[in-house]
Order: sequence, then C-alpha cells, then structure tokens
Amino acid sequence: MNSKMGYSYLDATAFLFGSLPMYQKVGSIAYKPDLNTARALDEYFKSPHRRYLTVHVAGTNGKGSVSHMLASALQSAGYRVGLFTSPHLKDFRERVKVDGESVSEDEVVTFVVKHKEKIEELKPSFFEMTSALAFEHFAHRHVDVAVIETGMGGRLDSTNIINPMLSIITNIGMDHTLHLGNTLEAIAGEKAGIIKPDTPILIGERHPQTTPVFERTAHEQRAPLFYADHLVRILDASQDNECQYFSVISDGNLFSFDVSLDLKGHYQQMNIVTVLAALGILGEKYKKLKNKALLVSEEALKHGLSHVVSQTGLRGRWEIISKNPLTICDTGHNAHGFRETMPQLRSLPCRRLHFIFGVVEDKDLDSMLPFMPPDAYYYFTQADLPRAMDARRLAERCSAYGLQGQVVQTVPNALKVARGNAYPNDVIFIGGSTFVVAETLS
Repeated sequence: MNSKMGYSYLDATAFLFGSLPMYQKVGSIAYKPDLNTARALDEYFKSPHRRYLTVHVAGTNGKGSVSHMLASALQSAGYRVGLFTSPHLKDFRERVKVDGESVSEDEVVTFVVKHKEKIEELKPSFFEMTSALAFEHFAHRHVDVAVIETGMGGRLDSTNIINPMLSIITNIGMDHTLHLGNTLEAIAGEKAGIIKPDTPILIGERHPQTTPVFERTAHEQRAPLFYADHLVRILDASQDNECQYFSVISDGNLFSFDVSLDLKGHYQQMNIVTVLAALGILGEKYKKLKNKALLVSEEALKHGLSHVVSQTGLRGRWEIISKNPLTICDTGHNAHGFRETMPQLRSLPCRRLHFIFGVVEDKDLDSMLPFMPPDAYYYFTQADLPRAMDARRLAERCSAYGLQGQVVQTVPNALKVARGNAYPNDVIFIGGSTFVVAETLS
C-alpha cells in the first residue's frame, strides 16, 4: 500500500471520485459554464503548463487516438512526452502519462494530501482537478512537450487555459448536445474555442457546415489555419491481423513513404492523416511560423506509429480481445463514431454477429441505431454507473429499429452469455459506451 500520512491510493481516488463532481458518473451536474475554477487552480499551482510545450487536441471523435499517436511519434523522436487523456478504462492513473508510464499511485496520494485543503476550498469538478494534477505532474517530470486532450467541447473545457504550439480539432459530430448545442455549427463554435491568437489550428475533417465557423474564428484570432487533407493524402491502404499499412504523400510531394499503424479500426485512416499533418506543422512549417520546432524523422515517425499501443498503452480502439470466437471492443459511442465502425463490423466474415450493447442515459439513440447491423443478435446491457440507460429500456428503444436479442443486466454476464452462445466462427462485438468497454477490459 502506498501511503502518505496514513492516506492510501484507494483513499485518494475515493476522495477524487466521491467529493468532486464527475461527469462520467453524474452527467450535467459536473459541467461548469466558465473557466473560473480552472483559472483559480492554475494560479494556485503557478501555471505549470507554461514550463513545457503543449499540443491541444479537441473533437467529437478521434481525439484520443490522435493524441496517443502524436505522443508515440514524439516519444520515438527522443522527446520526453506528457499525455493527458480521458476517460480512463481500468485505472484513474491512465489519464496522466509520461513516455507511456502512468502517474504512480504514490504521486496521486501525495498530490491529494498536499492540496486537499485547497481542493475542498475551491470545490473543482473531477476533471478540473485531474487537469491540474496532470499539468503539475508534467512539470515535475520535466517533459519537453505534453499532448493535452480536451474532456468535452473546448471553449469552456478546463484544459483551455494552456497556450499550445498547435491546436487540433479532429472532427465535429452530434454529441453532448445539451452543453455544446444541437447543430454542427454550434458544436463547432464550442470546439473552435481552443483556437488561440497567432497559434496554428489544424482541422482533421472538413464539413460544409463547420468550415465557415473555423475560418471565421481563425481569422479573428489571426491563427494560421490548416486542413489535414490539404497537407497529407493516403494513396493506398491495406490491413492484416497485426497492423494497417498506408502509402502517404504530402502537400507538394515533400515526402512520400509507407507507414504501418498498430491500431486496426478503419476510422484511423482519417486520424493518421491528421497526425502526419500535425507533425509537419510542428516541424519545419512551425519553425517558419514561430522560430521553434518539434522535429520527428521519418524513422522515428514509422517506429512511433507502429508502436502506439506498446508505447502509450492505448486500449479499446477496435481492440481484439480474443480470437476464438473473434471478440472485438470499441469505444465509439455516438452516431459519428458508429457511422465509421459499423461498416467494418458488417464486413467481417462470420456465421453470426453477437453485439453486446449499452449506452448512457443522455445518448441520442435515434441517431445511432440506424447504423446498427439489423441481423446481429443483441445483448442489451448496462454499465455499473448511475448514468447508464436501463437495459430493458434500451431493448425497447432498439426494438423499434428491428434490433432483437435479450436483456442481460451486467456487462460481465453479457459477455459470459454471448461467449456461451457463440460458435468459433462467430464474431462478438462490445460497444455503445466507453464504460461498457471499460468493464469488459477490467
């Protein structure tokens, strides 16, 4: 047991989870409509994020994958890299890493014990406190650069106090509409809040409804605006059981090479273009803009992208957890994500597809369900958290779309029942919610 003054890691995480509002568990109550507390925390900690370079990543989907890929490539190039992402799947410490190593239990305990009085005074949200812990940890570990993923939105996200080298918005889809707006333009406006004065902004995926929003904000902030598909293109793509393989070419034919990626979801094709474009901006192109750069050689880039999982510990992205029967989990949890993952799922050869499905209560099911395979057999379940939609109600909602199966109240039991029903040449897929995937991996 790691402890400080009789305080254990379990005590520390119980304090963080129990006394601070946590969006994962309680939803809207934890959302704050301003950055006042985040700035107060930053002042208390003396702005540790100013002691290293940062890259800020927002977007509806893909921001976690992009963040991990960037961190892996920069790590392979010899930089000391901090990585802040959310949510965690198995352990709170996954959120805060340096060179792929999670913050230690003892460091979490020390942080809570040392700053508990201030935490109780300011009453930050769980995410505000976790962001502060990450920024402080990266400073103590003397990172060269930290890749910082937003939690939700951008403009009012507690990470939006940093001054990054580069801001990235991967894409825009309909999610968290209660807080971010119910149109693509409104959501893009919230994400565009991470665009900083005179700081390059990279857009991973263009859309006619969101492009004017980004162009207007970039103009107002005098921020150089780049589109990933203008800088990098994929000429050819293939895949085997271990990796995806891409032939890529850059704007103006500055580079052209083959690269492999150990993340197997087809949707990573969009993300890898964004990552390659980002590294180009951070390299020579950024040097021209800001007189400093993060240079990643072709050799380091190839190594980093082919070792994302081993170097960063990324889990739950089209992850194969067993092969007999083939069992896959993926954290995609909205219509935009399902639009990308479901075609790949439907293309898998199998006798029967078994789908373990659970969502949170505020999820827009009507936008997701049209993408679901109608011939799959479903195990409607719910994760062990207050926000989870009741499995029986989920089954009723899905039946209106012709999706049939059975209700299994817990995720572990759903996996057990599916495995009992499946033949060796069947496929089992687990998805719909990050928390369903988390319980599967645990």
